[in-house]
Amino acid sequence: METETKKKKAPAKTKAKVPEPVEKEGLLAPKKLVILISIVERNKADFYMSALEGYDVNMQTMFYAKGTAPTEMRRYFGIVDNGKAVIVSIVQQDRVKEILNAYEDKYFKTKNGKGIAFTVPIDSLIGVMVYQFLANIESEV
Repeated sequence: METETKKKKAPAKTKAKVPEPVEKEGLLAPKKLVILISIVERNKADFYMSALEGYDVNMQTMFYAKGTAPTEMRRYFGIVDNGKAVIVSIVQQDRVKEILNAYEDKYFKTKNGKGIAFTVPIDSLIGVMVYQFLANIESEV
């Protein structure tokens, strides 16, 4: 007695097609955003926050911080006050170089202008309206 078993064929695997970007009238590719963190002298924080307003920055916040260097180290490096301000801003990635150049210019023109600034990329964001606000995009709704 011969029995035949029929094997079912597995469905063929197909690669999912990734849609190519389509350029339609009125639609723009999203602008990449980054978090700009600026650590400056506490008494100069308002100066730097007002400088950021000219670069389409819709969201920024500041909080006070204190340096952690021991007194001996601060004296050695000539740091009198260890009070700092940390400014956290959401900026468009294509404006970062321009902002950092302006910061550098302001650091050198102000008396005792010291600080550090760096960026952290934002990989994802939930909500179209939130994105439009942070990217400074006006919607026509």
